Amino acid sequence: MKFVIQRVSCANVTVNRQIIGEIHQGFVVFIGVSDVDTTETADKLIKKLINLRIFEDENHKANLSLSDVKGELLLISQFTLYANCKKGNRPSFIEAGSPDLANSLYEYIVQECRNRVTKVATGEFGAMMKVNLTNEGPFTIILDSDTL
Repeated sequence: MKFVIQRVSCANVTVNRQIIGEIHQGFVVFIGVSDVDTTETADKLIKKLINLRIFEDENHKANLSLSDVKGELLLISQFTLYANCKKGNRPSFIEAGSPDLANSLYEYIVQECRNRVTKVATGEFGAMMKVNLTNEGPFTIILDSDTL
């Protein structure tokens, strides 16, 4: 499982020209699922996500967590995080989880985050989405269950 986390001052996701999810200060999290991922994998990444201390404190040091700043989450499913570009110029996505597994784990992640964070917005699984965000920093972190 992979989470690409961007610290943002604002973000939204649009499907068919309609905003379906929107946040202010917080994280946009692009979520990739592989066929070997489980709820235990998700729990490990969720815990790390929620406790990441990458918001600035009064001394301008990245020392505050999402809860410290009452931050919000925008969660976006993105199978392309498992693109394999080793051979040729057209990416292969065979390492990405099946749609049923990926959707199930995505929904699990959304629910678990809603149990911990005041505001959690989402994209639409499997839809063509436009994500607009203002990355603060810029600050982007990649959590990969294979390396945690």
